[in-house]
Amino acid sequence: MSVERPLHGRVAIVTGSSRGIGRAMVLRLAREGASVVVTGKSESGTDRLPGSIHTVVDEVERAGGTALAVRVDVRNDDEVKAMVDTTIDRFGRIDILVNNAGALWWQPILQTPPKRYDLMWQINVRHAYLCAYYTLPHMVQQHWGHIINCSPPITTEPSPGHVAYMTTKMGMTRLAIGIAAEHKDDGIACNSLWPVTIIESLASINWGMGDRSQWRSPEILCDALMEIVRTEPPSLTGQQILDEPFLRGRGWTDAQLDAYWLEGKPPANPVYIDGRAGSTM
Repeated sequence: MSVERPLHGRVAIVTGSSRGIGRAMVLRLAREGASVVVTGKSESGTDRLPGSIHTVVDEVERAGGTALAVRVDVRNDDEVKAMVDTTIDRFGRIDILVNNAGALWWQPILQTPPKRYDLMWQINVRHAYLCAYYTLPHMVQQHWGHIINCSPPITTEPSPGHVAYMTTKMGMTRLAIGIAAEHKDDGIACNSLWPVTIIESLASINWGMGDRSQWRSPEILCDALMEIVRTEPPSLTGQQILDEPFLRGRGWTDAQLDAYWLEGKPPANPVYIDGRAGSTM
């Protein structure tokens, strides 16, 4: 763990953090001093999807951090409420909520069965709403909090082949904008965060999203996340944040940004996301 721990005393929940980008975010938040809550729908890994909420907690604790594993299906109201209650019982507060769990299905409308569309709405938009609904009262009480939805800026550009998916992801962004406005006087910030290019994951592999020459490390999102949560909430809220331009605005140089590219670098610590199954949890 780093000697400088700017998030010491803070508590963070990251949904869908048993692997992939969520795992990377948890490890970074813990390294910066936050107590972290690791969540996911399953409690054990498989050959195809190694890792679990418990293995991530072990990683955090081996590095000297504090972590709690909570099994939660983000589609279930009672389980989301129980996740928040368990966090409060253990740590007494919630400062940071990252709504990272998501469902992915990149197919045209006629190849998107209604059940698949419903699943994306439940895991993407409704999950972000539920987590905010049960977390916000605690943030309001302490007059401090950051909510980050992992979703893209809203645009009127068409997204052929991804139409159904993008309606749900932009719904998450619309939710973030609204929460920011409703709680602007409560010391709570809510923003969306999205990469400008593909992040290495099993989703990018399984869905044929280019190759390592086109991918960046999840660390670019982790650095953007840290810039957000280190900022006092009233001064950064209601924004649709893209990682690279945001970091440039915070002083990142071309050399620093170039370091995130994976071309020519050997795979290490792969990011596991179950894209084909429609879930990044």
